[in-house]
Amino acid sequence: MKRLFLLCWLLSLISNAVAKDVAGINLDETMQRAEDGVTLQLNGAGVREKFFFDIYVAALYLQQKSNQESMILKSEAAARVEMRVLYSKVDKEKFVQGWKDGFSANLDQQQFSQIAERLSRFNGWFETLTEGEVVELDYFPNKGTRVKIKGVEKGVIPGVDFFQALLSVWLGEKPVTKSLKEDLLGL
Repeated sequence: MKRLFLLCWLLSLISNAVAKDVAGINLDETMQRAEDGVTLQLNGAGVREKFFFDIYVAALYLQQKSNQESMILKSEAAARVEMRVLYSKVDKEKFVQGWKDGFSANLDQQQFSQIAERLSRFNGWFETLTEGEVVELDYFPNKGTRVKIKGVEKGVIPGVDFFQALLSVWLGEKPVTKSLKEDLLGL
């Protein structure tokens, strides 16, 4: 009986270590950022598909889980979006065009003009990525959105409005795909 209890306990520890497997990518249930010590929880994750091809796995980490996109989009709390490339090669131009399309689809003209210069700087940091490479988009309250690509910090885009606009690409009224939006919301 003790062995069975011990085995069950060990299996529960293992299952808690990895919260979700998405397209062969193991995502941690929680993560702690070294820079500020904030613990973030996996809110949801899914695959960005285009023309039947899996492009990347997106994972949304929040301080407190929520399936309410309006609350997430208005939040000023620490958060992370992690993108893990699945496709063999995604050209920089595809990322840049995707960001422009996603921002403009979910922002009105005034909102877009207020972040246009920051979006241009953000797009300038992107590069062609290949399968297995990772993009980390971390929001730090009162600091901004830190961009890390392939483990290299590219810089910080100031303003909570920029991070909220970035989240709208996936969670806004016109998300990149409805299924990915639902996955990131944990639905």
